[in-house]
Amino acid sequence: MYINGNLYIAQGADGPIHLTGRMCNRHGLIAGATGTGKTVSLQVLAETFSQAGVPCFMADMKGDLSGISQAGKMSSFIEKRKEDFGIPSPEFKACPTRFYDVFGEQGFPMRTTVSAMGPQLLSRLMELSEVQSGVLNIVFRIADDKQLLLIDLKDLRLMLDFVGQNAGLFTTAYGNISSASIGAIQRALLAIESEGGDRFFGEPAFDVNDLIATENGMGVMSVLAADKLMLNPKLYSTFLLWLMTELYAALPEVGDQDLPKLVFFFDEAHMLFDNTSKAMVDKLEQVIRLIRSKGVGIYFISQSPSDIPDAILGQLGNRIQHALRAYTPKDQKAVRVAAQSFRANPKFSTEDAIMELGTGEALVSVLDEKGAPTVVQRANMLFPLSQIGAVTEGQRLDVQNAAPDHIKEYASFFDRESAYEVLLAQKQREDADAAEMLRQKEEEKRQKDAERQRKQEEKEAEQLRKQKERESREKSRGSSMWKRTIFGTLIGAVLGSVGRHVGNEVGKTITGGSSRSTSSRKTASARKTSKSTSAGSILGSAAKTAATTATRRVTNEILKNIFK
Repeated sequence: MYINGNLYIAQGADGPIHLTGRMCNRHGLIAGATGTGKTVSLQVLAETFSQAGVPCFMADMKGDLSGISQAGKMSSFIEKRKEDFGIPSPEFKACPTRFYDVFGEQGFPMRTTVSAMGPQLLSRLMELSEVQSGVLNIVFRIADDKQLLLIDLKDLRLMLDFVGQNAGLFTTAYGNISSASIGAIQRALLAIESEGGDRFFGEPAFDVNDLIATENGMGVMSVLAADKLMLNPKLYSTFLLWLMTELYAALPEVGDQDLPKLVFFFDEAHMLFDNTSKAMVDKLEQVIRLIRSKGVGIYFISQSPSDIPDAILGQLGNRIQHALRAYTPKDQKAVRVAAQSFRANPKFSTEDAIMELGTGEALVSVLDEKGAPTVVQRANMLFPLSQIGAVTEGQRLDVQNAAPDHIKEYASFFDRESAYEVLLAQKQREDADAAEMLRQKEEEKRQKDAERQRKQEEKEAEQLRKQKERESREKSRGSSMWKRTIFGTLIGAVLGSVGRHVGNEVGKTITGGSSRSTSSRKTASARKTSKSTSAGSILGSAAKTAATTATRRVTNEILKNIFK
């Protein structure tokens, strides 16, 4: 409750307890077991800052903090305690509120780009090894050098594919890029997408300057619906860590002011440090140490101070410790650690008081005007003036509809040209060129095959022509031989027949007829042998000549008839 310039948050045995405005950017801690009142204390601090004109950002783990957007009302709890605080007639009022949701379901989307998230936070989100993280750094560097925008996860996925396929081109300039590391990062991206983390990356990207806003003199409460986000602790913690680093990068140096420019509440803070590398913790410590000069106060909410690394715990000057239970040795150690983090009060044992606190009670220590922690006091926390508990869906929609137009623009979505579109177009051109080269090669092959086929057909045609000519010659030669053979046979037969006929005729002429008996011819021949030897020779020669002439004449006549 902001009264007369004082941030009134609790009532102790010695009177009201106030936060010192100039020291609120020195950060703080709200700790305590489940059910001891941490959420109510967070709401009290947030609405007190709002009344003072200081905007706040808070993660709403269970939906309870959404009630800060509605005016509270009297209850038996408040009725009982209002007299203790000296507030007989509390003025219930709502805080100007804007609802956000990484998934865009219960508020305006809060997106960022892959480039803005950076390789270090992405490595943490994807739980990459040191080698894989190094490869991711190389991929980001190559994208920067080639002026390729990494906006959403599809940009990063295609960029990884591009670098993996061309690793040989980049190894000399950027370092070794193993296909195994590229594959591991791709699998991690798929895991993020399956958990809905891909909706966190895109445009329009959230401008952290929109967290610093006031309405009617009150600081605007930016409430992040985190009930679904909590199911992915890595995404939740990485998102809030990104938001802090963005604030540090975006805001100018202002030093210590009368009031901070923004107060950032980080609920379930142990998630930020679980399984976190020392390098990341060192970075977070640096951000927390330096961001206060930007006028930003960071308040962690966790069950025990032991959830916070000592280097960071030492920077949390304003502390509210609710009850802790010491059921186990580990719990007892946590109680001792919590007690030792306070400046002791000689009036009571801090360690014993932590275990005795009731709901709504707390041990409180704040920084004074000089920045020194005050002695711890046992106090009752102030009750909220806004509604305790979740709003209805209708109330949430009313708050959304009342948001300024530039905030409503986050509900839209656009996908401008980035690495995905550039690399996809390049790949399509390369595929088209490859397809054209393949087409040309296939055309050349087709032409060569056609030419080879043509030559083969010409060769076969020539062979067929030659074969036909050969067969024609052989047929012609065979016919000639057949004719000659028939001719010779006929001539032989004719000559034989003619010869015999002529011989018989000549013989008849010489011997005087064929009616004589053989024995008579022999007798006559014997008697005349000696007398007719020379005459016989002359007659034989004449007979041969006559026979040859007659044969030739008959043969010619026969051939004329055959070859007409």
